[in-house]
Amino acid sequence: MDSLTSSRTPIPGVATARADIAAGLVSSTVAIPLAMAFGMFAFVTLGDEYFAYGAMAGLISAVIAGFVCVLLGDRSTRIYAPRITTTFFLGLLLYSLLHRDAAAGAPAGVPAALLVFFAIILLGGLFQALFGLMRLGTLIKFAPHPVMAGFQNMAAILLFLVQLGNVLGYEHNIRFTRVFGAIGEARPLSALVAALTFAAMWNARRIAAKVPPVLVGLGCGLVVYYAFVLAGFGDMLGPIIGPPTASAAMRTVLVDFSGLPMATPLEHSAPTILSSALALAVIASIDALLCAKLTGQPGELRAGDDNLLIRLGIANAVSASFGGVTSGINIGPSLTNRAFGGRSWLSVIVNAAALLAAATLLFPVLAYMPRAVLSAVIMVVAIQHIDPWTRQFVLRLITPATPQRGAIALDLGVSVAVSLLSIAINVVLAVFIGVALAVMLFVLRMSRSNIRRLYRCDAVRSRRSRGPAELEVLHVAGASVLVIELQGALFFGTADRLAQIVDTETAKGTAALLLELRRVTEIDSTGARILGDIDAALGARGVKLALILSARTETAARIADIFQADDRFFPDIDRAIEWAEDDLLRGIGTAPPLELPLDRMPLLRDLTSDQIERLRGSLQPVAWPAGHVVFRHGDPGSTLYLVTRGRASVHLRHDDEGIRLATFAAGAVFGELALLDRGLRSATLTVDEDLTGFGLSGTSFDELCQERPDIAIKLLSALGRELSVRIRYANMTILQLEG
Repeated sequence: MDSLTSSRTPIPGVATARADIAAGLVSSTVAIPLAMAFGMFAFVTLGDEYFAYGAMAGLISAVIAGFVCVLLGDRSTRIYAPRITTTFFLGLLLYSLLHRDAAAGAPAGVPAALLVFFAIILLGGLFQALFGLMRLGTLIKFAPHPVMAGFQNMAAILLFLVQLGNVLGYEHNIRFTRVFGAIGEARPLSALVAALTFAAMWNARRIAAKVPPVLVGLGCGLVVYYAFVLAGFGDMLGPIIGPPTASAAMRTVLVDFSGLPMATPLEHSAPTILSSALALAVIASIDALLCAKLTGQPGELRAGDDNLLIRLGIANAVSASFGGVTSGINIGPSLTNRAFGGRSWLSVIVNAAALLAAATLLFPVLAYMPRAVLSAVIMVVAIQHIDPWTRQFVLRLITPATPQRGAIALDLGVSVAVSLLSIAINVVLAVFIGVALAVMLFVLRMSRSNIRRLYRCDAVRSRRSRGPAELEVLHVAGASVLVIELQGALFFGTADRLAQIVDTETAKGTAALLLELRRVTEIDSTGARILGDIDAALGARGVKLALILSARTETAARIADIFQADDRFFPDIDRAIEWAEDDLLRGIGTAPPLELPLDRMPLLRDLTSDQIERLRGSLQPVAWPAGHVVFRHGDPGSTLYLVTRGRASVHLRHDDEGIRLATFAAGAVFGELALLDRGLRSATLTVDEDLTGFGLSGTSFDELCQERPDIAIKLLSALGRELSVRIRYANMTILQLEG
């Protein structure tokens, strides 16, 4: 498991070390152009003078993040570098800082703006580490996805658009909104080089399946670009990255700020620094945790969420001190590192060392990379970074008959709102507005009805066996019993909605309400109080309320003080419906009898008195006390039983949690299947109340068939009628519940 210490991980062996070195070098060739491009995007608002320093800042960030995370105990093969979402945030942030100064009437001072900019990055890193120390990693993972999708989509679009000036070969940096207005300055050969680079990277798997697509694109673009240069067409091509041109000024700004009055700009910008750093930390943390999930090892359940935030936060704070930007987990290089044999932290060190060499020894060479080639590669990366969730939801939204289109539209609306607010108003404000919108939508959805099913008991019966007369009564009067099954959370919003539905449904013709709470996952104090209000309102109307839930749940504990009468709590709907049915039958005056003589048994109603007396001779009197198990599942047996007094229940298991299949009271018959097919018992039957009755064994029934076939035929006909009634009502119940 992930840890901040390195003592648990041994030093890689020779074979592993060779593979790690090779993988680290290959993944660095993918990470270098991405780090440079994202760094340039963060500083693009500063213009050409800082173009090369943006590339340097991206490399510095990747180097520091790699080394610091490994030193702090990361033993994965993940590669760290600037990310598109955080770079997008930083690019807009730097733009707003520069224009904020101009709007205030002060000269737009780049050094002062950069001082505030790097202070935000440093404090954002500390906030990110604090999130990890406070164990907020798991919570942050559940941040609203539409907010992150909005940032990622707009970042990808802007990243694509910003490259247009370089692709068209403009000599100086031009805002993408003015690119086509200056089309006369474009250089067609530069666009051709970019198009060939784009096509090569897009189709890299067909060209060289084992080479990373970034390298295929860069290689093809460089060859074509410098082939045109050698052919004498250099004037028709766009510029290269170019060497740094303001080293002294940048050193002062990026390294120690020693030449600046630091206190004044930091003090004046304290609110901006605090809010921006918090927003940056939230975005960087969510992005890092999502990327950790995408780049996790096969079979890895967790990626050390909190420790990851601590390490990345410290690394980003250190990076800001050296002029770097915020880093995260770079998916492309991470997957490349693993694909080419990276199996330990050594591959990450090799990758970071290669980036360090690129930032120092090789940077003069990298400065000759054509901007059009690098921009074409980044255009492909930008397209690949369009959020897949957004693409799926757009397709579902435009597809006819898609369920929950309203919810899909709302989520997409939040995503679009965040994207537009980031550009039109303020990127920091967009973060908090987006989160607030997502929370509001969540509360709105949670406030909708959490009723899983609502039905009345004219068709749905309890599993207690009843006579034809009682069934006819319940078929009419059962509609006065209302069952409401709930699910999800029961809090102030959903409970208030439930109260409105109960008030409407019980306005007339309702004698009892059965609330099924077993699927309620959470109930707050307001929800419990509203349940009490529902009980009081129903009591005033003469409507009885019963609750179905387990006594050992948090829901039961929460409402224990409000509902103190235990006789209104039931472990399942079946027993609650039986309670309501008994109450209805007592009120109508057809309550089930406590004892029923043999000649009044519903099963024997077609037999004459003489036939009943003859049958009595074939019956064996039985009597069992409460708790006695008459038979168990799988027992052999062929005896049918007629109940004259007491009650017994059939369960799939004989324990407190067993599923009750049926309850038999006076006048009922059970065990008929064993008499008919002579098979094993299909369930367990336990006596609930002292039971007396008669048993008809298979042997006695065979003798009856031989000696009195008239009685046997009537008995078989009655058993068929009994089974038919049970099946009919079972079908009605299934139809009601399915509907």
